[in-house]
Amino acid sequence: MKLELTMFNTTAIAVLILFLGSYVKSKMEILRKFCIPVPVVGGLIFTIFTLIGYTTNIFSIKFDFTLSDFFMLAFYTSIGFTASISLLKKGGIKTIKLLIVSSILVILQNGIGVIICKILGINPLVGIATGSIPMTGGHGTSAVFAGPLENLGLSAANTITLAAATFGLVAGSLTGGPLGRYLVEKSIKNNKVNHNQKTNININEETENKLSAKGFEQAIFLLLLAMALGTIISTLLGKTGLTFPASVGGMLASAFIVNIKNFDRLYPIKHTEIHIFGEISLAIFLSMSMMKLKLWQIIDLAGPMLILLFAQVILIVIFIIFIAFPVMGKDYEAAVTCSGFCGYGLGAVPTGVANMDTLTEKYYPAPESFFIVPLVGSLFINIVNTFIITFFMNVV
Repeated sequence: MKLELTMFNTTAIAVLILFLGSYVKSKMEILRKFCIPVPVVGGLIFTIFTLIGYTTNIFSIKFDFTLSDFFMLAFYTSIGFTASISLLKKGGIKTIKLLIVSSILVILQNGIGVIICKILGINPLVGIATGSIPMTGGHGTSAVFAGPLENLGLSAANTITLAAATFGLVAGSLTGGPLGRYLVEKSIKNNKVNHNQKTNININEETENKLSAKGFEQAIFLLLLAMALGTIISTLLGKTGLTFPASVGGMLASAFIVNIKNFDRLYPIKHTEIHIFGEISLAIFLSMSMMKLKLWQIIDLAGPMLILLFAQVILIVIFIIFIAFPVMGKDYEAAVTCSGFCGYGLGAVPTGVANMDTLTEKYYPAPESFFIVPLVGSLFINIVNTFIITFFMNVV
């Protein structure tokens, strides 16, 4: 039996997967502990369902993912609106330091992936698909770059990147806490613990506004205009002969708009509404991406993938201990920050925040860390990561 769904029915299935994932996650503590995203929970269940249909030949489903690109571009364009230069300056020197070490890690994640693939004699694109795309990028970036990777010849790119991103979430949770504890104890031995350190920085200060129907209208109108401008930018970038995903143009367009002096006086930028619409778009986009998973396509790559993924875990542990922790100051705040860095360097910012929560509950507050980790991990490193991934895709 073969079912063919329209783009509207496909979107409805994606929403039902979100409902399923939310319900299952609410009932299972382990899923909440490791901060597994709702689309991933529901999507994996749905993937097992389609796997049963494939292996038994009882049924198959043909989806229409036309709207997937819209939701993807909406999400990445919304990220660009957070790329305020003034916000980056407000974070101070530690924000710059964390962004720099995060950028170096992104380069190393892709570099080690490509090198191992060459040693194993497999397509180096698999190294990129298990590098900073799923690790620092997470499921959102994985789903975005699956298409360009498939265009370059990696047929199972969507399944590889999303499977790697799920592995990264669990690894980031399991690794970040113990690693952070080790670094905290190390900072205590170095007498670099400041129990009374405070900060008055508020990450939401620049972007908060009250929700309103008019605000959502203005936000969506501006977001749609930025998306349109982004497609033009992506088209122009594509004429260089290099491969650029549509997300690059969207982020550049919205980042340009948000940094135009006094633009907000001409047309209000409703940051909160844009963020909400972006998160909704991401959830639906991720759900659709999980619907594309075909686990039977990566059986032959199971061994090499495990080698590549465990290599990423070893890389970030060594990198944090010997590079990131010293650069961030070797003190208690540095230890907590590095625990969060481990979380988003292998999975996602919520994983990093969960790691930091665990440490501060055991030791002391770390207000600086709770500002700079979400700022870098949620905003600026995503933009840097996109360009570094694009570079590697075009030179490998």
